[in-house]
Amino acid sequence: MTVFRLTDRLEFPPVHHAETSGLLAVGGDLSPERLILAYSLGIFPWYEDGLPILWHSPDPRMALAPGDLHVSQSLARTVKRGRFEVRLDTAFENVVRACATVERPGQEGTWITAEMQEAYGRLFELGYAHSAEAWQGGELVGGLYGVSLGNCFFGESMFTGRSDASKVAFVTLVRQLGAWGFDLVDCQVETEHLTRFGARARPRERFLRDLEHSLEHPTRLGRWSLDPEIAVGR
Repeated sequence: MTVFRLTDRLEFPPVHHAETSGLLAVGGDLSPERLILAYSLGIFPWYEDGLPILWHSPDPRMALAPGDLHVSQSLARTVKRGRFEVRLDTAFENVVRACATVERPGQEGTWITAEMQEAYGRLFELGYAHSAEAWQGGELVGGLYGVSLGNCFFGESMFTGRSDASKVAFVTLVRQLGAWGFDLVDCQVETEHLTRFGARARPRERFLRDLEHSLEHPTRLGRWSLDPEIAVGR
């Protein structure tokens, strides 16, 4: 398969040209315009320091319909008890920084480079990127961030500093997305963790059809906040 090298032109090759690994193209930039175009086409950047920007569109694609969210009984009790306070968009930069620096078992380094952190910070300022945060005693102890276009939320990364913190943030966000009418949460690649929440691997062709439908709806721009009934964990 051919991996395409991007130029300054704002364009991507068709995703069916991606390698088996999902790698589609190399180069380009992380401007807001290119990132928004990439996500709208089912493409996302994923690379490490010292490498050029690598753009991916895996097949199959892990995704979750908010209505299919599965929450275990023990986690549901944790959410309902209010052990963590969940907020949206109050500490975006801190969430991204934590996702980049918190150590994960079996993982060396991070793919969330300084360049990536700056790029998603620009998307946040433009109202396209968002964070869900778990707080405890005034301390940020878990969360996740991603990008929103139409009725689709593209999850990027999550971190946890306390047991269940990121899970509570994720469940609360997905419930809020469902209440807003979102129909698709992109989880990118398959993991056992996300499978437990009801996410499933979809053929890329189906994911792109679902994404096209989601993008027919207007994007919820600006800072987000939880609806009162979602915030209390009902």
